Amino acid sequence: MLKLRLNKTRHEANEYLVLLYRITILMGFYSLCRILFYLFNTASFPQVTFQSFLTIMRGGLMFDISALIYLNAVYMLFFLLPFRFKFTGWYQKSLKWIFMIGNGAGIAFNLIDIIYYRYILKRTTASMFDVAAFDAGNTNLIVRFFYDFWYILLIFIFLMVLLSGLYSILKPKPFRIKNPYVYFISGIPIIFIVLGLSVIGVRGGWRHSTRPINMNNAGAFVNTSEEMSLVQNTPFCIMRTWGKKAFETKSFFTSDEELERIYSPVHTPDSVAPTRKENVVIIILESFNRAFVGGLNQHYEDPRDRSYTPFLDSLINESLVFPNAFANGRKSIDAIPSVTASIPALVLPYIISERSGNAINSIAGLLAGQGYQTAFFHGAPNGSMGFDAFTKIAGYQKYFGLNEYGKEGDFDGIWGVWDEPYFQFFAREMNTMQEPFLTTVFSVSSHHPYEVPEKYKGKFPEGRIPLNKCIRYTDLSLQKFFDTARKMPWFENTLFVITADHAVDSDILEYYTSVNHFAVPLLFYKADGSFKGIDNGLAQQIDIMPTILSYLNYPFQYIAFGNDLLDKNSPRFVINYIQDSYQFLSGDYVFYLTDDKLTAIYNRKEDPKLAKNLLGTVDFQQEQQLQKAIVQQFNNRMAENRLVIGKN
Repeated sequence: MLKLRLNKTRHEANEYLVLLYRITILMGFYSLCRILFYLFNTASFPQVTFQSFLTIMRGGLMFDISALIYLNAVYMLFFLLPFRFKFTGWYQKSLKWIFMIGNGAGIAFNLIDIIYYRYILKRTTASMFDVAAFDAGNTNLIVRFFYDFWYILLIFIFLMVLLSGLYSILKPKPFRIKNPYVYFISGIPIIFIVLGLSVIGVRGGWRHSTRPINMNNAGAFVNTSEEMSLVQNTPFCIMRTWGKKAFETKSFFTSDEELERIYSPVHTPDSVAPTRKENVVIIILESFNRAFVGGLNQHYEDPRDRSYTPFLDSLINESLVFPNAFANGRKSIDAIPSVTASIPALVLPYIISERSGNAINSIAGLLAGQGYQTAFFHGAPNGSMGFDAFTKIAGYQKYFGLNEYGKEGDFDGIWGVWDEPYFQFFAREMNTMQEPFLTTVFSVSSHHPYEVPEKYKGKFPEGRIPLNKCIRYTDLSLQKFFDTARKMPWFENTLFVITADHAVDSDILEYYTSVNHFAVPLLFYKADGSFKGIDNGLAQQIDIMPTILSYLNYPFQYIAFGNDLLDKNSPRFVINYIQDSYQFLSGDYVFYLTDDKLTAIYNRKEDPKLAKNLLGTVDFQQEQQLQKAIVQQFNNRMAENRLVIGKN
């Protein structure tokens, strides 16, 4: 009905005014998408005020113009061709199809990010397509997405119907020039004028010194780095990252000697003690934000926030625990290289980067050389997220996915085998392995669409968000795994390491900061009590491999970008990549390196919301040098394929 009513009010106007009208409509639609993006994710932007949001909207126009010029380049070219036949019915209908398809895709990506942002805390970039190519079962996930978030589809349909109707209100008519040759000649200058204006729009300004805007330019309109996602739009972010290399060499330090003195990822054992031939079990829990673990948040008063992990809480009392531990990425494919190979997810996950063929040393490959049997367990369909391919490159001798599990009846229909039966399978398989062994298991059930097995429905507390009951289910599965494992002969001789792949939204404001968006649990457990206590220093996923190897007295050099958490003299830091900036934690402070320049410093303890930028008021030369040295070592070694000893 809306489309019919709009079409009844169709008017003719000069063709160039019609083009301007249609581009203006698109800008209005993008602004509307930005408003919806904010309204659906207000908790992620606690410092946005009405006045600052107006600034964000103003800055967003610059990004919208750039994206719309890219998306509508073909449309504008065919619209502006100086031939009179372009006013025929078939030509105008063809133009409308081009307009609707291209801009429909742009609007769709903006709307999808309303939901997807909650999981990756940034606008979607071109790497999304690489991630999708690695993941099995995408069709089921897409169908489930539209089922759970049906309102996004309804919004999209409404906007497309509205856009179609508004498009047709004005019909273009040519200048009153009957001679086709004169019309052609008069149209050529218009094309060059529009081309010039388009270049200015794409670049974000008209000055000669103006560089084409990139994602970082959003920082000029915000108070905190996470707010940059409000300024940006998804089509712009995808187009600006398409085909870009993730690891560009850096030259903060021109002297190799100085660089190595400040920071080196080469680990050299300082002990001649005999190697420990103990088993190692690494457990990676899907989406276990630290906020869900009551044992690490005992100050909460609301029972909905206290804990969804009673078993993990009990294990914390018997473990070496790191309450200030952080993930090195925001996605599952970020976590696997970080945990198993001490390779952080900076700029782009190693698994999907152009450097994914680099030789690496992982804990599985290194310990296999010491006579360990190694295996990776993930109950998802084989090929999911490329885990089976990566673990093979990383040196895991066996991979156990859905195919190896073999019981289709335990498949949850979306992600993989339910955690409870798969953890039991994991325990039984280790009972068949020759000691010493290294195994890694990655859980699947604590994930969207937030379901639990039928027999447990209604038995777990719902909490504040649907994920809470899934966290409780996985915790129960972990408890039953340990109940089974304690009866097995290898249990007493095994070091257990438990962490999460990444954090997710928890609906607890304390965790809605760019720092705590990476907060995860990390604990080391041994049945004999040799790992016990609380270490309040900084820790991160890439510290896991060097810590395990240090404990086992691994005798050879290797490369790892993390540090040994058992060494009191080892520097403690955390490095992430967020919104085109390297986020670096050292002591009580967090530093942001953007476009190779230090752009912000905050005291994360006294100023947890990161509202007061201390840049220029404090001097942290040592920390800045360390951050730059880490980035240079990582980027250059990644770009030059120097991630193993012998390629230094």
